[in-house]
Amino acid sequence: MAKLMIEDLDVKGKRVLMRVDFNVPQNDDGTVRDDTRIRAALKSIQYVRDNGGMLILMSHLGRPKNPDKAESEEEKAKIIKANQKLRMDFVADTLRGLVGGNVTKVDAIVGPEVKQAVDAMKPGDIILLENTRFHAGETKNDEALSKELAALGDVYVSDAFGSVHRAHASTEGVTRFIGKSAAGYLVAKEMEYFSKVLQNPDRPLTAVLGGAKVSDKITVIDNLLNLVDTLIIGGGMAYTFMKAQGYEIGDSLLDEGGIDVARKAMEKAKARGIELLLPEDTVVADAFDANAHTKVAGLGQIEPGWQGLDIGPKTLEAFMAAIKRSKMVVWNGPVGVFEMEPFAKGTRAIAELLANSPGITSVIGGGDTAAAVTQYGLAGKMSHVSTGGGASLEMLEGKELPGLAALSDK
Repeated sequence: MAKLMIEDLDVKGKRVLMRVDFNVPQNDDGTVRDDTRIRAALKSIQYVRDNGGMLILMSHLGRPKNPDKAESEEEKAKIIKANQKLRMDFVADTLRGLVGGNVTKVDAIVGPEVKQAVDAMKPGDIILLENTRFHAGETKNDEALSKELAALGDVYVSDAFGSVHRAHASTEGVTRFIGKSAAGYLVAKEMEYFSKVLQNPDRPLTAVLGGAKVSDKITVIDNLLNLVDTLIIGGGMAYTFMKAQGYEIGDSLLDEGGIDVARKAMEKAKARGIELLLPEDTVVADAFDANAHTKVAGLGQIEPGWQGLDIGPKTLEAFMAAIKRSKMVVWNGPVGVFEMEPFAKGTRAIAELLANSPGITSVIGGGDTAAAVTQYGLAGKMSHVSTGGGASLEMLEGKELPGLAALSDK
């Protein structure tokens, strides 16, 4: 993607309107529990400050509800209370600590209060706007809101990869009414790695797909079968593939709507000569519980009352062998219920193999896969860990992401 990058912009003395992803995990009192996403934007923030620009930052936080749509006064009061936690004040506190002060948080997204604060800015100043989703026009990509946001800045920078798959006012609409629009460092890195996977991969290229539902990943599977040399299927979706082959899966997760998709995927892989690896054995449990009884079941041997929750030892060996033969691996979705220790072995072993294989370019999808490698303390040893679950999935589907398409061409 030949898009403008932040370094292509002259930001000296300019107001830089930057969309960031500060949708962070919070503690019960609203304070920031994990500042990873805030830290991820610091390189772009620092670039603007070091080069004499003024920063106006926008982000959403959580999913605030509209109190005006409440059916009772009691419900309205609950919504207002819940929304208080989603104000950007605690995020501003964390950002101040990371950049050494000089962060003004305004209690609005647009309007006189925001304009007054922006007009008073000096080079190096940072303003953080209120949660963009407090404005009904944000998710509707409202033109009036887009124009008001655009009027705040001279140039626009997108550094919120986790939101570029959504055509919202702060991610796509605003670009139509502002000067130049560029990718920040975070978004540029995501574009670089996913473009390489999709257009010029190191081969052999292997994709590891996990997660629950096959029907959620129809387009991903189909697109990857045009790209990869090996496709590995694990996680909950593997049982739908087993069912499509006529094997018994006991009480394992089944995506009825995905059975036909699985059959077609297996046919396509065979026709194209692509290696499609499915579990040969499974770690099963008699309950979805870390303290459940467990055993290893062979293919078609999962009994009623038992459910598959991780890949088995034979499968792990086969998956690892395929990964070791690869030059590039893209991984989206854990291969077991990694949140429970008895069912984390497969996911952890793949993460450790990739982390300790400098000869393999490892591209880790966002969401649960990113959470798993972070939990194991291995994120820093991967070539790239995506910051966007939905966005990385849509990239692998080959879709055009509105927040990226809207950026200025080089």
